[in-house]
Amino acid sequence: MAERTFIAIKPDGVKRNLIGKIITRFEEKGYKIIGLKLLLPTLEMAEKHYEEHKGKPFYPRLIEYITSGPIVAMVIEGCNVIAEARRMMGATKPEAAEAGTIRFDYAVSQEYNIIHGSDSPASAEREIAIYFKEEELCSDWNTMLEIVTNGK
Repeated sequence: MAERTFIAIKPDGVKRNLIGKIITRFEEKGYKIIGLKLLLPTLEMAEKHYEEHKGKPFYPRLIEYITSGPIVAMVIEGCNVIAEARRMMGATKPEAAEAGTIRFDYAVSQEYNIIHGSDSPASAEREIAIYFKEEELCSDWNTMLEIVTNGK
């Protein structure tokens, strides 16, 4: 059964022009990107995204970092996509990430670790709702083609 996850290429990944390389990894794995946008997260979005860390010493840095530049927000769909996307990203600390993972290959530190991915179905649902309206997601490609063709 297909599931959805939220992925964000963080400001350091966008700034370093890694968008295409990262998206390619998910597409080549066979996952379908059903939502994609470049945006500058608002303070409200950032606070909702990281609400579980509120009150922790690193919380202000998280908020400052995620709002410091544009991110690429994505919704990816596929079988076991939450667990597999997290495996593909690698450990939060790049020095602990397995060779061949996104963070091993591109991240320079734990603070600037290129990418975020939901850690559970509940997190995925919550995070997707922060960045996307349901009508912005195109999981039914036939419907999407009809919308594009008919201008609906």
